[in-house]
Amino acid sequence: MDVVGLTGGIAAGKSTVATRLAELGAVVIDADRLAREAVQPGSPGLAAIVAHFGDAVLSDDGSLDRAALGRIVFADEEARGVLNGIVHPEVRRRYAEAVADARANDPDAVIVYDVPLLAEARAADEFGTIVVVDAPAETRIARLVELRGMDRREAENRVGSQISDAERRAMADVVIDSSGTLDETLAQTDELWRRLRAGSSAG
Repeated sequence: MDVVGLTGGIAAGKSTVATRLAELGAVVIDADRLAREAVQPGSPGLAAIVAHFGDAVLSDDGSLDRAALGRIVFADEEARGVLNGIVHPEVRRRYAEAVADARANDPDAVIVYDVPLLAEARAADEFGTIVVVDAPAETRIARLVELRGMDRREAENRVGSQISDAERRAMADVVIDSSGTLDETLAQTDELWRRLRAGSSAG
């Protein structure tokens, strides 16, 4: 079965869906985790980031200060492009290894790639199914302020730095509407799982 691409705007509820799919039996590959590994202390990725952005993006222990870097790149499109050019190739390599490992362990596994920037960084045709977790921009801004403690301007910058909701929905094979209750989101995820399992069995 082809890999399922799972994406959604920041604070849309994508992690909730990914966690549920993992509980149901999917092999979930987390792009954010791969990205963290790509810039861990001692890595070529971190060295390249420091060379471009300076020591201000390092924590006292020598690790990447993601919050400090985020304040730079989410407000500057050119800086964000530089960062993506450093991180994405290494993430792709690690992703390919993870998919190969999952298929070797279970050829019938439902593999889900949990990737925030699918539209921005990946080709849609890489995936057999694309699932978009969707909530209005204003809802996501409110969640960033209320649940993550961001000030409103930073939250607006984070949401505004990503592609539009309409563009994201346009590439979706399945849309999970996460603007309602948690139970409603989980019910849609459970239905998605049934569809994916049926597709895997048919394949």
